[in-house]
Amino acid sequence: MAKSTSKPTAPGGNKQKANAKKEAVGALVCDNKKARFEYEVLDTFEAGLVLRGTEVKVLRQGRMSLDEAHARVHEGEVFLIGAHIDEYTHGNIQNHEPKRRRKCLMHKREIRKLKQEVDIKGLTLVPLRVYFGDRGFAKVTLAICKGRKTRDKRVHIKEREARRELRNS
Repeated sequence: MAKSTSKPTAPGGNKQKANAKKEAVGALVCDNKKARFEYEVLDTFEAGLVLRGTEVKVLRQGRMSLDEAHARVHEGEVFLIGAHIDEYTHGNIQNHEPKRRRKCLMHKREIRKLKQEVDIKGLTLVPLRVYFGDRGFAKVTLAICKGRKTRDKRVHIKEREARRELRNS
């Protein structure tokens, strides 16, 4: 009888890789808390993001900022403008620009609706959060928003504090 020389595999060797991938799926990368304070959210849409390889690696590390970001409809396409994705530390010449505009993937009827709302009513298109969807692709939640005035912000703060006090008592 021949003796097997192959090493036994570690228990759950392939399962560890699968679990690591599941953790990344559905993971929140970046949240724009400031936008919810500055704007009143009227409607939200989900869109895919067209990214380069180094951008995806940086997103998986969670190094992104939506502070100055907004979206714009241009020639029938939606673009995310001003979103800052750090440069990949192990990148080379092929590394991406941190603030380049990125294309959002949406259906034409959704884009038409967005353009109509933004152009006619004078509303703003703001990214609320970036995350990885259930299939592992980067997604952005875009919101049609109306800017809040200073008095509206004060009312919002009062309501938030009242809710917090109710929860604590």
